Amino acid sequence: MSPMIVLQQMGVIVILVAVGIYLYSKKVVDNVVSQRLSVIVMDICNPALILASILTGNVEASHSDLIEAIILGIVFYLILIIIGMILPFILNAPADKRRFYNLMAVYTNVGFIGIPVARAILPDKAILYVIVCNVMYCLLFYTHGITVLSNGKEKMNLKKVISPGTIMAILSLVVCWFNYTPPLIISSSISYIGNATVFLSMTLLGVSIARSDITKGFKDIRIWAYILLRMILFPVVIFFVLKGMKFDEITIMGLCLMATMPIGNLPLIQSEKMGEDTDLLSSAITVTTIISMVTITLLMLIFTALL
Repeated sequence: MSPMIVLQQMGVIVILVAVGIYLYSKKVVDNVVSQRLSVIVMDICNPALILASILTGNVEASHSDLIEAIILGIVFYLILIIIGMILPFILNAPADKRRFYNLMAVYTNVGFIGIPVARAILPDKAILYVIVCNVMYCLLFYTHGITVLSNGKEKMNLKKVISPGTIMAILSLVVCWFNYTPPLIISSSISYIGNATVFLSMTLLGVSIARSDITKGFKDIRIWAYILLRMILFPVVIFFVLKGMKFDEITIMGLCLMATMPIGNLPLIQSEKMGEDTDLLSSAITVTTIISMVTITLLMLIFTALL
């Protein structure tokens, strides 16, 4: 993969984010429109994009490739869970905030940002790792995530594990396993819906940035320490471990990209539902999302050059 391709595609994403900032500043997209579009992206477009990646026939993966991706995805999230338990103490976070840092380390934006970015800068086969990470994310958040956030008081919500994104991701793995080719009318429809994901998701990201008060977050030293340890050091370690174990370029780049993602929105949404103070999560999501445009670009350029 050429470094110039990575740079150009990340440049495109920055432009799309800028469109969202512009639309919000002109009041074309307000909070209500943003919320409704987010539902469309998360429940329809994003799941369609995952399945479309498989149905187009561009993902050529054997059964062993698929099994390897699932195993690596499980190991990847087990490591993140361990990091989530350790990181709050490394950052010397206040006792009442440790659970938030725990969640921030594990539940990054592998869907809303990860899927379109992966489609933009990685080979088609790398979508396998994106799919697996999204399945693991959904399975873990409503089990492990809810338990951590509530300090064990909230019950696991297994019903919410079965979301459109989870169903479509699992279906994509099944389709890939059996190498199923649906009628053209089905695959084309899914592709058209999925193709809207990149523009809509990046535009909504711009809207989110435009309406946030980022000053407080940028002054928080712990958020910067989080960025250094979780969004920079962790992907670097993953890169050299996978490279040392002789994994192929696509595997390395796919998992490393997932490791560079900023904090996801689900911890914030769930915290709001539970009546928690969400100032930390809101600030951290905004700052890490903005900084990720730089860190993702630089890290992927460096990783590409080193492979």
